[in-house]
Order: sequence, then structure tokens, then C-alpha cells
Amino acid sequence: MACIPVGGVRGDQAAADRGKYIFDAGGCASCHTDEKGGGAPLSGGTALETPFGTFYAPNITPDPDHGIGRWTDQEFLRAMREGVAPDGRHYYPAFPYTSYTKASERDLLDLKAYLFSQPAVSRASQPHDVGFPFSIRSLLWFWKLFNFDPSRWRSDPTKDTQWNRGSYLVEALSHCGECHTPRNFMGGTDKNQWMAGARLGAGKSVAPNLTSHEAGLAEWSEGDIAFALDLAITPDGEVLGDEMSLVVRHSTGRLTDADRTAIADYIKSLPAKPSAVKSKTP
Repeated sequence: MACIPVGGVRGDQAAADRGKYIFDAGGCASCHTDEKGGGAPLSGGTALETPFGTFYAPNITPDPDHGIGRWTDQEFLRAMREGVAPDGRHYYPAFPYTSYTKASERDLLDLKAYLFSQPAVSRASQPHDVGFPFSIRSLLWFWKLFNFDPSRWRSDPTKDTQWNRGSYLVEALSHCGECHTPRNFMGGTDKNQWMAGARLGAGKSVAPNLTSHEAGLAEWSEGDIAFALDLAITPDGEVLGDEMSLVVRHSTGRLTDADRTAIADYIKSLPAKPSAVKSKTP
């Protein structure tokens, strides 16, 4: 099977250029830039409301004091793949390391090269607003024990290159399941209802069912999905909702046509499952 992840030798401008594509695939700007508040790019601040409290995306510019400027390659990989900070603290799963752990080392280090090529912003990250007992970070090792699978993505030899590329994008880089899969009482994704839809954040909005069920995307063609990922418009001519429109603007709309088609190919292959929550098609 051909190598599906993209990337290459890091440490030069070419690596940063490749990292920009990984950055876009992950939609990093959506969370780490406070557009509404006028924040500088990647300096953090976007709030994510959840049943466990409100989390704020941190500064990921190369500022040495308030960002990630002092991080080594290994510290960056450990954060992205294990959810552990350079000082040993566990990250909350509001940071989707549970998906990024599947990404290739090459892609992640290219992403780091891109981030380190961006302007440093001296702005302290806003502390999370999380009450007891969720404020005790050491308990996250227990959460990981039941909800975190650190295994890497592997290609399926029974599928073609396009499907495998779509699988890698959806499961690792674009981490679609983090929003479109319901969560258990501990806040971990329910793998038995993979991509069957979920309530977002504190439950104010819904990420719809993306499986081939009649309540999901059964009537959508691969072309319909790819078109929506490009222009944020459904087959009926409706504009996708606020959250998904941001995903299209910062992520899927910046991918190649081939990658959007690969994502559509993978999504159309998902087993049909009833919607985990009541919602309309995206």
C-alpha cells in the first residue's frame, strides 16, 4: 500500500510549507485564534463550553514564554500524541490529541515547522474555567485509561489509496469524530456510535449524523459531500451551520479536490447508524 500521509524532511521552508497544509487539514486556526475578540492569529482565547466547564484554546505561536517557542520536537510529539505537556501535566481532551495521536510523525513535525515559522505573540493563555473535581489534572491519567487509544493510523489493505487517504484525514488530521461522535459520561467518544452525530459543547448545537443511515447522509452522493466540504452548501442549496461553516472556511475548503473526494469516499463507506441525537442533515 502506498504511503498515505503527506509530509517530508522537516527543518526547512519546504517543511513549513507542507506543515501549512497539515495546519489547514486540522482546522487549527478555528480554535486557536479568537476572531470575534480580535485576537492575534494563533494566540489563543477561543472558548469551548462543555458539561465539565469552559476550556480556552492556548497560545500556539512560537513565543518562548507564552507559546510553544521552547518546545523540542519530542515535546511537541508527546503533546500531540500522548496529551502530555512539556512539564508533565496531562492535557484535557478538549485538545483533540485523541485523534492527532493517529497522525504520522512526519506530518506532525511538519506542522511544528509551520507553527514555528509564524509570528510570536506575547500573550498569556487564558486559564480554563473548570470546577472541582475536574480541575484536578492528575485524574486525567484515569480518564485516559478508559478513553484514550494511543495507536497510530494504519492503512486498510482491502481498500484503495483514495479510501485510505480519506480515512487518515477523517480519523487523524481533521479529527471529524471529535464533534460528530457522541460522548460517554466521562466525556470520551462512544466508539459504538462513531460519526452518528453528537451534541456540541454544552449541548446548544448538534453535529449531525454522517453515516449512511437515512437520518444521516444516505441520500448524499460523494460529489454532494465533496461540494459541501468545499463551499459549505448542501445539495438542497442550504448553507451549513455556524460551526461547520468555520470548518469549511479554515479547513476543508483549503484542501485539494482530491482530498475532499477522499474524505467523501470514506464517509460514504461508514456503516449506517441511527442518529445519536435528534438533528437535521448538515
